[in-house]
Amino acid sequence: MTVSYVAGPASTLFGRHFLEVTDFTPAELRRLLDLARYLKVQARSEQRTLLRDRTLAMLFEKPSLRTRVSFEVAMTQLGGDVFFAQGSEFMIGARETPEDAARVLSRYVDAIVVRTHAHEPLQRFAQSASVPVINALSARAHPCQALGDMLTIQERFGGIAGLRIAYVGDARNNVAASLAEAAVMLGATVQFGCPPTHRPSESYLAKLDALGSQSGGSARAFSNAVRAVREADVVYTDVWTSMGEERYRERNDAMLRPYAVTEELFSYAQPAAVFMHCLPAHRGEETVAGVIDGPRSAVFDEAENRMHAQKALLAALLTELKGIPV
Repeated sequence: MTVSYVAGPASTLFGRHFLEVTDFTPAELRRLLDLARYLKVQARSEQRTLLRDRTLAMLFEKPSLRTRVSFEVAMTQLGGDVFFAQGSEFMIGARETPEDAARVLSRYVDAIVVRTHAHEPLQRFAQSASVPVINALSARAHPCQALGDMLTIQERFGGIAGLRIAYVGDARNNVAASLAEAAVMLGATVQFGCPPTHRPSESYLAKLDALGSQSGGSARAFSNAVRAVREADVVYTDVWTSMGEERYRERNDAMLRPYAVTEELFSYAQPAAVFMHCLPAHRGEETVAGVIDGPRSAVFDEAENRMHAQKALLAALLTELKGIPV
């Protein structure tokens, strides 16, 4: 595998937080993806000292498979240690204020990963922390998923600028938001396919256009799923009901059924198009086995790339990347 990199100075991300994709510039996102590609092909034995003697705290109020394991493996492979706490063990904003919890934990560890519900307490937590804080999912954003998505798309197509990415289903959820922000910042066109009940607001679509103005990225929303998917390079979907919103399941199933990614809908995309899904998936609902398990599915590459992208993120936030040629 031949991989080219853009040489650059020491990391501009050192010591910063990552709560939303827009916390980084397009240039910083590109540099981070270069680093992820570099680390992915580098011998593991050469990575083991990068974060030696560093400790990562992981605070998870929501359950997780990929996010927890990918972060733990990433930190371990870079030579660091991981501390994990779940749910009632900390409850940011309930047992004590986000500010107090952040100040205390900052004295124990070198970085903190938080997977939570509301976004505002996470912002308060980060504002008081003196070490990097990473959003591993909140109601507003899932930026680490977007990094893994962009890495996967870059690997499949050699770049992101100029591609057409269709997102069908619930276009107002956190995965859709972070995916779209990263994509337009890197020069892609995002086409949402969704009913009016799940459509991004006009102000948010305008925000996406503004984010993509320098790179050529843009965003549109269609109520017709075929129009959104037609000629797309990537077709992306997610579960119809997010964690914590189970009370809306029946309504969502009824409204989003026409946006299921079936073989027929997928056939309107480009012949070389790939299918993506952040997982977990419900076959027979938002997609079907023939698509997600088919030859054009990038779903499991996407899941693996969460680890590589987060490895790059940890290295960039916790070191100045001296001696690394990206």
